[in-house]
Amino acid sequence: MTEEIKEVVCIIQNDIIVVLAALVAVAVAAPPAIVPQQIVLVKEVPSDNVGLGGYTYGFQLSDGQAREETAELVGGGTDDQFLRVRGSFSFVDPHTNVAYTVNYVADENGFHPEGEHLPRV
Repeated sequence: MTEEIKEVVCIIQNDIIVVLAALVAVAVAAPPAIVPQQIVLVKEVPSDNVGLGGYTYGFQLSDGQAREETAELVGGGTDDQFLRVRGSFSFVDPHTNVAYTVNYVADENGFHPEGEHLPRV
């Protein structure tokens, strides 16, 4: 009976070692935490929209985010008037540190984004 108890204790100890090794492996393989940084405004082009016609605005942040946009009123004073908006926005993926930029046009035909990372239609 003593031999059987020793064998059971040995099996339990081996199981505990395997479980601890698995927990250590999971902890080591965890993705690194992203340290939040203070984001500051680097550049700003304030909106010049006075409510008549188009507008222009933009900004750039210290973390790589940026946006620029310009709109023009097309067909002003008619029933078919609309704003044709052209712009771009950029951001940096915090996990891969890869910068992405999207250029776009939004007009009477809808929103049309373009970017190296976007599928082509």
